[in-house]
Amino acid sequence: MSSLSPRVAIVGACLCWALGTILSKTLLSSFPPVTILVFQLVPSVIALWLAVAFTKPDIPAVRLLLPIGLLGVLNPGWAYTFSMFGLSQTSASVTALLWAFEPILILGLAWMFLKERIDRQLVGLVALATSGILLVSGVWSGEPSSTVKLGAALILAGVLCCAIYTVLARNIIADPLFTVAIQQTVALGWMLAIWPLELSRVDLSSAATVPVQDIATIILSGLLYYALAYWLYLYALRSMRASVAGSFFNLIPVFGVIGSFLFLGERLTTLQWLGAALIIGVAMAVLRRDADELPIESVQSMGTSQRSQPLPMLDEHQLDDIGLTRKQASEVDKRRIARQKP
Repeated sequence: MSSLSPRVAIVGACLCWALGTILSKTLLSSFPPVTILVFQLVPSVIALWLAVAFTKPDIPAVRLLLPIGLLGVLNPGWAYTFSMFGLSQTSASVTALLWAFEPILILGLAWMFLKERIDRQLVGLVALATSGILLVSGVWSGEPSSTVKLGAALILAGVLCCAIYTVLARNIIADPLFTVAIQQTVALGWMLAIWPLELSRVDLSSAATVPVQDIATIILSGLLYYALAYWLYLYALRSMRASVAGSFFNLIPVFGVIGSFLFLGERLTTLQWLGAALIIGVAMAVLRRDADELPIESVQSMGTSQRSQPLPMLDEHQLDDIGLTRKQASEVDKRRIARQKP
């Protein structure tokens, strides 16, 4: 994992989340929401702790264990509780598109709490993305029922939890594998705590006749959605700004809509396609903004050995770790030299 590019890692995480959403939607016809979450998390937690035992990652300081665990309650605990109940009320493609609002929320939260820059253009992009969210969720059309609108609201509540998680997790420096294992375990504890409330309201007589295919699907979706996706995501987040990481989330609706069309046969209305274009277009514009910016603060946070040599002399992985392309590195180096001149 040490040679894996942060950008490749976060793209892989987005693909896992999109596929996990599609698989979860197919499971909702056979299982209630919390039951799916429990059985997704169990194999994920087992796989993660086996990986911890095998790889023996660095254990974070004791003082970090509590905040790491509490973040697990927030995400995937609360976030995917909201999202799974929302998914049960709406389509997988709409769910994936609503998740595209997360980078916009992350930018706002990163501005508020991490002091990352925001300007009038970004405010305008946020307004456009919000309009897209309203179109996709069906608020501005006469078609959706109150149930669908409730589903959209629940999904957006989950999106907010994930955005807060991204901003807070950015400040925790710990091994991503061990961090994910703790957070998934805490989230599983949350699911087990609320599970009896669901079981008391459902008919368990058909549990013995559940097809083996559904059991395999729930295990696969858990490994994709939680173990692999979060491992890749936290790996990328260690060396990537929160706003940049959030910008990659526009890939989730792209993967999600394509997958929902191919595997579930879902279709969007004309207004929803318009909303989808707005959301993805804004997310792409945000990504382009971050790519065009010269993140000098990233250069200032480099290690001493990296700062001692000109930026263009760094290899591709070192540049990727600080969020710079080779062209940007040359520009930053020129600016730094110009500032040193009397």
